[in-house]
Amino acid sequence: MVFGNLGMDSGTGVAFTRDPATGQTGVYGDYLQNAQGEDVVAGIRNTVPLTELERIDPHSHAELLGIMDTLENHYRDLCDIEFTIERGRLWMLQTRVGKRTAAAAFRIADQLVDQGMIGLDEAVQRVTGDQLAQLMFPRFDEEAAAGEDVHRLGRGMNASPGAAVGKAVFDSYTAVKRSRSGERVILCRRETNPDDLEGMIAAEGILTSRGGKTSHAAVVARGMGKTCVCGAEELDIDTKNRRMTAPGGEVIEEGDVISIDGTSGRVYLGEVPVVDSPVVRYFEGEIDPASDQADDLVRSVHRLMHYVDAARRLYVRANADTPEDAARARRMGAQGIGLCRTEHMFLGDRRQLVERLILADTPDEQQDSLDALLPLQREDFGGILEAMDGLPVTVRLLDPPLHEFLPDITELSVRVAVAEARGRATRTTCGSSRPCTGSTSRTRCWGCAGCASASSCRGCSRCRCGPSPRPRSTGSGRAVAPGPRS
Repeated sequence: MVFGNLGMDSGTGVAFTRDPATGQTGVYGDYLQNAQGEDVVAGIRNTVPLTELERIDPHSHAELLGIMDTLENHYRDLCDIEFTIERGRLWMLQTRVGKRTAAAAFRIADQLVDQGMIGLDEAVQRVTGDQLAQLMFPRFDEEAAAGEDVHRLGRGMNASPGAAVGKAVFDSYTAVKRSRSGERVILCRRETNPDDLEGMIAAEGILTSRGGKTSHAAVVARGMGKTCVCGAEELDIDTKNRRMTAPGGEVIEEGDVISIDGTSGRVYLGEVPVVDSPVVRYFEGEIDPASDQADDLVRSVHRLMHYVDAARRLYVRANADTPEDAARARRMGAQGIGLCRTEHMFLGDRRQLVERLILADTPDEQQDSLDALLPLQREDFGGILEAMDGLPVTVRLLDPPLHEFLPDITELSVRVAVAEARGRATRTTCGSSRPCTGSTSRTRCWGCAGCASASSCRGCSRCRCGPSPRPRSTGSGRAVAPGPRS
């Protein structure tokens, strides 16, 4: 057992052989004098960057750098190292392969190939499809973030990259509650602990006023791909009164919108505009990986994707139902469409056409609906086939699922019950609720074949429309509608 809390010549820290947030080479980590390991990871005291150790204890710093280099060359990967200095002597506690963000995963894999530590086959295995998807999320518009209209509240450590906008909340319960209501939230805490996990999952991002890149909030956020800014000590987070005070006395109450940039560590008041990820722009063909527009992340993604395209044996087809979806899938590298669901062509504004087809009572009405659908489908299929340019397209013929084109039966039942209670409901043989125009406003249309398919009761001779007629009993306890009007 060694102790880092024996005085100012002792301390403890966590080191990374590369930046786990960006993947950049160098020495990264946190150090805390006169402290044990729990003090570092708990975030209850603010740490100093590991580079400060060179000034505090040059001998231990130099020895640590040599050991870090040995460990990374041995494991051929980013290493997460814990150490303690006891009265000027360095002790290594443990090491493991370090967690990293998606951007860091691609950069580190590319760098290790360049350094001859691993081959391209192993580099591909070091990254995942989920990590690639994370790189395609939007980020803050740098010009807008630097503009006069954007108010910066403070800055912390860039613990986990990305852009997150939401309403400030100060406890896990509120984060979960508001998230379930469809609101975007930022969880603001002095520091997080395992009890905050549900709130961290529900939040768009996490902001803490204490802790560093190895604190609980930072490590968990990186593992989940959440945006996180830690150690923003300029901000006084008051969880009891549910408010946050910025330098100058500006108060941010719970529910105020804030934006956090996990790449730069900046915190803004209000909503900062976001832009497409450069990785998305690369896939869309807007950025040439050999141009000055491409950063090292785009070049790393291009290198690995180009290699797997040449090495793979499995071809990928997309689900695409519109010309726009097909064109984008093609730009993203899809080599055909595995499923084109024709019923999805008619959602949105076209939904009424399919509703008429489903509810048609006669072959003529059905044919009229099909005639209206035909030119729309022809135009869509022309665009889809043009986008695929000879690649295979698998089409599923029109088979409209009723739950996608008709109202939910539970919701409809509630609406009918409310309308009946207000005295203006009607009843038809198809069970839908329609206004009855064949009689006064407080009557019921008891339905018949003559008006079931109409948009409203026509008051025909086969429909008994009168002043709230009572159903007659059959003697079996079940009521039936009154007979037709004579």
